[in-house]
Amino acid sequence: MTTYVYETIPSKPGAKPKYFEIKQRMNDAPLTKHPETGEPIRRVVLGGFGTLSSKGSSNPDSGCGCAPGGCCG
Repeated sequence: MTTYVYETIPSKPGAKPKYFEIKQRMNDAPLTKHPETGEPIRRVVLGGFGTLSSKGSSNPDSGCGCAPGGCCG
Protein backbone atom coordinates (compact mmCIF):
# COMPACT_ATOMS: atom_id res chain seq x y z
CA MET A 1 0.00 0.00 0.00
CA THR A 2 1.16 3.50 -0.81
CA THR A 3 0.42 6.60 1.25
CA TYR A 4 -1.00 9.47 -0.82
CA VAL A 5 -1.49 13.08 0.23
CA TYR A 6 -4.90 14.59 -0.46
CA GLU A 7 -6.33 18.06 0.06
CA THR A 8 -9.88 19.29 0.43
CA ILE A 9 -11.24 21.55 -2.30
CA PRO A 10 -12.50 24.66 -0.49
CA SER A 11 -16.00 25.75 -1.45
CA LYS A 12 -15.48 29.36 -0.34
CA PRO A 13 -12.98 31.74 -1.97
CA GLY A 14 -9.98 32.35 0.27
CA ALA A 15 -10.60 29.24 2.40
CA LYS A 16 -7.53 27.11 3.00
CA PRO A 17 -7.48 23.42 2.03
CA LYS A 18 -6.92 20.74 4.67
CA TYR A 19 -4.24 18.14 3.97
CA PHE A 20 -4.30 14.49 5.00
CA GLU A 21 -2.87 11.12 4.02
CA ILE A 22 -4.71 8.02 2.81
CA LYS A 23 -3.22 4.58 2.14
CA GLN A 24 -4.23 3.09 -1.20
CA ARG A 25 -2.97 0.55 -3.68
CA MET A 26 -1.05 2.07 -6.57
CA ASN A 27 -3.64 0.88 -9.09
CA ASP A 28 -6.61 2.37 -7.16
CA ALA A 29 -8.24 5.41 -8.76
CA PRO A 30 -7.70 8.73 -6.94
CA LEU A 31 -10.46 9.56 -4.47
CA THR A 32 -12.78 12.48 -5.21
CA LYS A 33 -14.60 12.60 -1.84
CA HIS A 34 -13.27 12.37 1.70
CA PRO A 35 -14.13 8.87 2.97
CA GLU A 36 -15.46 10.18 6.32
CA THR A 37 -16.88 13.64 5.61
CA GLY A 38 -17.84 13.42 1.93
CA GLU A 39 -16.04 16.73 1.20
CA PRO A 40 -14.62 17.05 -2.33
CA ILE A 41 -10.90 16.23 -2.40
CA ARG A 42 -8.03 15.84 -4.84
CA ARG A 43 -4.75 13.99 -4.75
CA VAL A 44 -1.69 16.20 -4.30
CA VAL A 45 1.22 15.48 -6.61
CA LEU A 46 4.48 15.69 -4.69
CA GLY A 47 8.01 15.84 -6.10
CA GLY A 48 9.72 12.52 -6.46
CA PHE A 49 13.32 11.50 -6.64
CA GLY A 50 15.52 10.64 -9.54
CA THR A 51 18.63 8.62 -10.03
CA LEU A 52 21.92 10.35 -10.52
CA SER A 53 24.29 8.72 -12.93
CA SER A 54 28.01 8.49 -12.32
CA LYS A 55 28.54 7.71 -16.01
CA GLY A 56 31.89 8.97 -17.18
CA SER A 57 33.27 9.41 -13.69
CA SER A 58 36.53 7.72 -12.86
CA ASN A 59 35.89 8.22 -9.13
CA PRO A 60 32.93 6.17 -7.78
CA ASP A 61 32.86 8.32 -4.60
CA SER A 62 32.30 11.57 -6.49
CA GLY A 63 28.50 11.67 -6.00
CA CYS A 64 26.94 12.52 -9.33
CA GLY A 65 30.10 12.13 -11.37
CA CYS A 66 30.76 15.71 -12.45
CA ALA A 67 33.85 16.28 -10.29
CA PRO A 68 35.89 14.45 -7.69
CA GLY A 69 34.36 15.07 -4.30
CA GLY A 70 30.85 15.86 -5.56
CA CYS A 71 28.85 17.96 -7.96
CA CYS A 72 30.19 21.27 -9.08
CA GLY A 73 27.05 23.06 -9.81
